Amino acid sequence: MTTRATRSPRRRTVVALLVVLIVLGAFIIRLVDIQVVNAGDHEADARDLAMEVGTTLYGTRGDIVDANGDTLATTTSIYDAKIDPKLAVLGIKRKNDAGETVEVTWSQLAGEIAAVTGQEPAEVESIVTTAVAADPESRFAYLERGLSTEQFRALADLKLPFVGFDPHPHRTYPDGAVAGNVIGFVGSDETPLEGMEALQDSCLEASDGQQRYMRGLDGVVIPGTEVQDPAPVNGGTLKLTIDRDLQWYMQQLIAEQTENLGAESGSILVVEVATGKIRAAAEYPSVDLNDVASSDPADRGSRLFRDSYEPGSTFKPVTAATAIEAAGLTPLSTAWSPDRMEFPNGAVVNDSEHHEPQNLTLTGGLVTSSNVALSQFGSQVDPATRLEYLQKFGVGEGTALNWSGEPKGTYIPTDQWDNQTYYTTTFGQAFTVTAPQVASVYQTIANGGVREPLSLVESCTDAAGEVHEPTLPDPVRVIQKSTADEVGLMLENVFAQGTLAKDIAIPGYRMAGKTGTAQKVDPATGAYKDNLYYTSLVGYAPADDPKYVVLTAFDEPKTLRLSAANRPAFQKAMTQVLKHYRIMPSDSQTPLLPVTQ
Repeated sequence: MTTRATRSPRRRTVVALLVVLIVLGAFIIRLVDIQVVNAGDHEADARDLAMEVGTTLYGTRGDIVDANGDTLATTTSIYDAKIDPKLAVLGIKRKNDAGETVEVTWSQLAGEIAAVTGQEPAEVESIVTTAVAADPESRFAYLERGLSTEQFRALADLKLPFVGFDPHPHRTYPDGAVAGNVIGFVGSDETPLEGMEALQDSCLEASDGQQRYMRGLDGVVIPGTEVQDPAPVNGGTLKLTIDRDLQWYMQQLIAEQTENLGAESGSILVVEVATGKIRAAAEYPSVDLNDVASSDPADRGSRLFRDSYEPGSTFKPVTAATAIEAAGLTPLSTAWSPDRMEFPNGAVVNDSEHHEPQNLTLTGGLVTSSNVALSQFGSQVDPATRLEYLQKFGVGEGTALNWSGEPKGTYIPTDQWDNQTYYTTTFGQAFTVTAPQVASVYQTIANGGVREPLSLVESCTDAAGEVHEPTLPDPVRVIQKSTADEVGLMLENVFAQGTLAKDIAIPGYRMAGKTGTAQKVDPATGAYKDNLYYTSLVGYAPADDPKYVVLTAFDEPKTLRLSAANRPAFQKAMTQVLKHYRIMPSDSQTPLLPVTQ
């Protein structure tokens, strides 16, 4: 039985429910009106009250790493701090240590910001006050540019809604000058300017993206309005053949030796025999990649890969190989050799030092580095064939490095050879090469006559993780293995019996190689400079199982002017290479060949 007492609460409940439903319905109708019926109008109103902001999202330029994966170049971020003067000048409200809400003036905030950026408080304060004085509606000014990550985080921790940050990529080189002339550098805008940074930009280059979002009048980003289009894409990782630790040692060594000799410049090149990979390419003077402006512009590129010269005696083994294959000579073939000879065509050839006439073997011609002897051995081959062998060994072809500005080397066509050129080509004059080309000659001999293309790049791993290896020329057989073995044994005898034997010996190891003292042409006169040379020493070890070629070179050494200048640098460099790669000593002695007969 329903009573008045039970009906009254039920009626009230129904009425309350109807009221709630009516209010809810009104909200729904209003919501539909806002979000559907008049959405466009309301969006336009919102845009009038907010600001659409676009920000560049920088892709990260790829790292450069060494053969072991150690970082040689990487990209970090620096930050430009920006401020909204119209909001900043009003100050903010925040809680103090007692939990009370207090007002903080712009002058006070300027002091807090200055403590982070390193500016004077008055300087920071004036950035805003000056902007507002010029335009009360000013919404943008820079606080400071180029802030470090630590400074960025400290400013962000202040939680100032009117301060924002634009990140910018910043190229940095963890080891400074190590491999600086190989790695190269980029400009402040990330434009590659030198070295591998420029040569391999297609691997390293990143593409930037764009982010757009809406921001309210209070400077706060409106949630859900962020859009990335397009997204940034990072660059790939470039892996070099360079061994960072070995490179560091060689740079210290060449810097010390160049200074000791008073030379214009010096360089050391280390090449792996079996692969042609360059494990170190050290130069002095070099460039600190973190402070490029402090280096002379002439030191910012690579002399090692860009300078060419007449190689001198380091190319005498090419003459020996040519004479063996094209004229049937052997290491024991002989030539009567005074220290000065006038040939039937009127050409005159001199040895670098006075000596009594002697019947030198082909081996002896290399051991004593006799120009007179090599002229006689080499001239037993016709000019066209001799030039063909020079070209087979790389003269005029450059290298597979394809370095920017790398010379290919020059030679004189045989129909333009004069009486003197007919003989000087046998001992490394009348044509030019680069240091890598010389190293390639010795890699070829050490590798049984097969030239492996020189390389500096192992691979490029793109942003998707796919590994791309460089396309290199196929190995080329330049001379027969038997010829390479004979020339190699003669080069061992150069180190074992020559005047430099004691200075360059490494106990337990058989070594092979040759010195070179190249005359330099004075550009002003076209004549050779007086008593100024480009000296070099190149060889490989262990000679009985060749692993590495080492070349040292000095431009115009002053305290020692001939190839003797290179002995300490070569001995120390080769010793370090053998230790670094833990190369086992030789288990035999160099078989000695007759120098004279």
